[in-house]
Amino acid sequence: MFLRSSVTLPRLLCHRWASYKQSDVAIDPPEENLTLPLFHRKSNEDINTLKSRLVYQSRKRGMLENCLILSNFAAKHLPIMNKSQLDLYDKLINAPSNDWDLYYWATGIKETPKEFESEVMDMLKEYVKNPDKQSRIMQPDL
Repeated sequence: MFLRSSVTLPRLLCHRWASYKQSDVAIDPPEENLTLPLFHRKSNEDINTLKSRLVYQSRKRGMLENCLILSNFAAKHLPIMNKSQLDLYDKLINAPSNDWDLYYWATGIKETPKEFESEVMDMLKEYVKNPDKQSRIMQPDL
């Protein structure tokens, strides 16, 4: 599509937006009984599949802060974790319904609930302290 010199793109977009009516949009009210799915451990995963899934889930979070923290933590610690530690990490990153809770627990802003206190949570808290002052502004390479 070619635009004449007298019509600029922002002007064209404003014109289209002005012709848009709010009544054209139907917004459904939120459901009253909305519930989040519960965490279920996958019982038939071999350890390599479990580690691969956890690496992916550590990288793809709902917020950048957790993406950086968890992806770098996973790159360092997942290869040396045993099966029970992997299960604890799986529960830790997948059971909370709010990514901010996980961030606040790991950084020590909020107290970690008893159900999420574990050796893996302690490892994560120690990792977040970053005693070696490593730069962690990017996710590790795959």
